[in-house]
Amino acid sequence: MNWLTWSLLSAVFAALTAILAKIGIAGIDSNLATAVRTTVVVLFAWAIVPLTSSYAAAFTLSRRTLVFLALSGLATGLSWLCYFRALQLGDASKVAPIDKLSVVFVLLLAAAFLHESLTLKTLLGGSLITAGAIVLALR
Repeated sequence: MNWLTWSLLSAVFAALTAILAKIGIAGIDSNLATAVRTTVVVLFAWAIVPLTSSYAAAFTLSRRTLVFLALSGLATGLSWLCYFRALQLGDASKVAPIDKLSVVFVLLLAAAFLHESLTLKTLLGGSLITAGAIVLALR
């Protein structure tokens, strides 16, 4: 499978995440819900490792790799905490589009830190995503 197939699968599972999470957080603290979800993700991720590589590879990671993966994990955790709280307070159909503004932030941060190009196409696409998120959130 190529990147596009994996990206579409990610989008489908992200949509399921929103719906299942909205149902699952009913009547409980959003932070507790995030902790339960995170535990499942950790167990699932470590169960996948032997299918795709080896546990031993974890001991060969560079310090730089570990630092950036740890920082990415912290950002993920903060994102999930905020996402679950937003789902608890708002409609999934409004929270999810605002969450997808992450695409716009990725475009900007990738340009600033990874020196990826901000082309007319990326600026137009980012603007359309922003407009769509606003339209969906304000309905």
